[in-house]
Amino acid sequence: MNRVVGRRRGGGAVEAPEARATLLRLVSLLLQYPDAELLAARPELRQAVATLPAGHPREALEQFLWWFCDRQPMALARDYVQTFDLRRKSSLYLTYYLHGDTRRRGMALLMLKQSYRAAGLTPPEGELPDFLPVVCEFAALAGPGIGEAPLRRHRQGVELIRTALRTAGSPYAFVLDALCAALPELRESERAAVAELALAGPPAEEVGLAPFGPPLAPPLDRPGTCH
Repeated sequence: MNRVVGRRRGGGAVEAPEARATLLRLVSLLLQYPDAELLAARPELRQAVATLPAGHPREALEQFLWWFCDRQPMALARDYVQTFDLRRKSSLYLTYYLHGDTRRRGMALLMLKQSYRAAGLTPPEGELPDFLPVVCEFAALAGPGIGEAPLRRHRQGVELIRTALRTAGSPYAFVLDALCAALPELRESERAAVAELALAGPPAEEVGLAPFGPPLAPPLDRPGTCH
């Protein structure tokens, strides 16, 4: 498969750079809409997970793939839409959790695009740059420093998604478990902020706002995230 954020212009925890890149790329793929291309790659995905070092991220992805590889395409599509497109609490658009529908979110989206371009990558067409599969693919391509900075910046949002998936009993929680195992642990103050945000919801702003909220209904023919 060749779904990527863009092309380079020019050229326990999973610590080795190659293993981290594989893990992040797998998370990116598994959080995308299960179209025919992704479903056809299920054997390849199993093989890639098997190359990861023994530990929690690999075990979590194996657990997910047992479910993912056993489900029929229509059931997987329905599960995905219900989980990510129809529930704001498990939306995959990271800046929504930090900024809600405010002007600050528009600036955050612009900064993400600039980060991708500064690393020599082309942001995908037709998808917001804060879509978690896009952010994970950027991290895989650009490396632990610059590449993983957006994930660290939005660590609380990632945790909120994982919490919502666990609460809903979704197998996709295993994918978020694998991702979180590779990210810094939340401090107590951050855990308190996550709990508060889960109760209160993201910030809101009603005047003069361009709509950036996560979609509540899928397109009729939803493509994969990146091409």
